[in-house]
Amino acid sequence: MQHTATVEQIIKSMANKGWRVTEQRKTMAALFAEANGYLSPKDVYEHMRQIYPGVSFDTIYRNLRLLSEMGVFEQFYFNDGLKFRASCLAHHHHHLICMKCEKTITFDYCPMPNMSELPGNYEVMHHRFEVYGYCPECTLERRENVQQQMNADY
Repeated sequence: MQHTATVEQIIKSMANKGWRVTEQRKTMAALFAEANGYLSPKDVYEHMRQIYPGVSFDTIYRNLRLLSEMGVFEQFYFNDGLKFRASCLAHHHHHLICMKCEKTITFDYCPMPNMSELPGNYEVMHHRFEVYGYCPECTLERRENVQQQMNADY
């Protein structure tokens, strides 16, 4: 089940947070709304540079980080670095993420109600829960690669 934000939702969220909604930010919103997966800062920079040749990587990165801090985008850490995607705005849910192909499956189970004794007397305002592993296809591929490697070693 896909919960991708629309361009309008992303722009509305930016405006609600007090951001000026510039053409560049609209373009970035459209890029994320149409993306099927995660985008690295370099991916976003390469796309934006084609439309706005004068844009700097620092500007793109700063906007990504600020939009992530504001909840418009989510950031994820993969083996090949930091990536972003539009926040899932439909309803509260969590993610299973494949570390190889980055396929993401959402699930509604939330572990927070079962965490009654968190340290430090924190007042939890929001949370995220991602489970990283390998999807069935990538698990099979990994096993086949291990088997081939074992056969090659003999």
